Amino acid sequence: MNHLYQRHFLRLFDFNALELKSIIKLAQKLKKNKQNNTEIQLLQKKNIVLIFEKESTRTRCAFELAAFDQGAHVTYLGPGSTHIGQKESISDTAKILGRLYDGIQYRGHDHKKIEILADNSNVPVWNGLTKKFHPTQLLADLLTIQEIYPNKKFHEITCAYVGDASNNIGNSLLEAALLFNFTLRIIAPKKYWPEKKILKLHQENQKNYPSNIIYTENIQKGVKNVDFIYTDVWMSMGESQDNWEKRIQLLRPYQVNTSMLDMTNNPDIKVLHCLPALHDQHTEIGRNLSKKYGFDNGIEITHDVFQKNEDIIFQQAENRLHTIKAILISSLLQKISL
Repeated sequence: MNHLYQRHFLRLFDFNALELKSIIKLAQKLKKNKQNNTEIQLLQKKNIVLIFEKESTRTRCAFELAAFDQGAHVTYLGPGSTHIGQKESISDTAKILGRLYDGIQYRGHDHKKIEILADNSNVPVWNGLTKKFHPTQLLADLLTIQEIYPNKKFHEITCAYVGDASNNIGNSLLEAALLFNFTLRIIAPKKYWPEKKILKLHQENQKNYPSNIIYTENIQKGVKNVDFIYTDVWMSMGESQDNWEKRIQLLRPYQVNTSMLDMTNNPDIKVLHCLPALHDQHTEIGRNLSKKYGFDNGIEITHDVFQKNEDIIFQQAENRLHTIKAILISSLLQKISL
């Protein structure tokens, strides 16, 4: 019996470490089967709806391709193409979509919306991103870490997250560190630290703050001897530009560059980035920020560091497909047979 059948996936804490490891293991098998052209379609006749109140490239492509590879049918509902919250409540939307579809993906802003969707749906709901959490990204990150260091256990890994950590990646990394017991160093100005109250759900009966999670503004102390440096863009797409100047001035010292890599004392340091990355001036936002704030070599990460690590970063992005496929199969099938 598959114990993940019909389960929602709104955040990493919805599952325990063993359950998440089983999803990652399934993703590894699915990735190998796809590469060898031996993939078996397990989701034929399944119907999936993808609700995107916030646009995306990787999340949409990964969910659609995961479904198509497995023989499922997909309906895409983009920004402005539904009545959600305007002419129809989220709860009513969940009830009707649950009658029509076998699973619902939601990507949007307010995390409360996806919780209402899940509470009122009789089919699994998956989080493609909310302002608070990004669990499908973290599953891909964990798979990538395991692929890079196949002989290391998660608790032997040290990861530094640098930059704006008060976002969905920072929050989901906290949950991942608690579940898998790897060392996580949050390196950011205090203003951009994740909220510690997120840990309380997992730590209700523990008096001490978890020793494997460290918050610091000290870059040199934070990155010393780490295995990975992880960063993300400093501004969410669609965020008001009124907030950018103060944010950029505070975060400028936390740019991932060669000087920071040298501080790690690790000649084999690896860099992760969940994309999109403003590492050059080939985007409108990258050009505008570079011109306005005097950056000449990337914003949150320099172009040279990005290029040196792009194989890993794009491996990380590709793994979204395989882990999402594993999530779909795990929650839609009572029995999994590959």
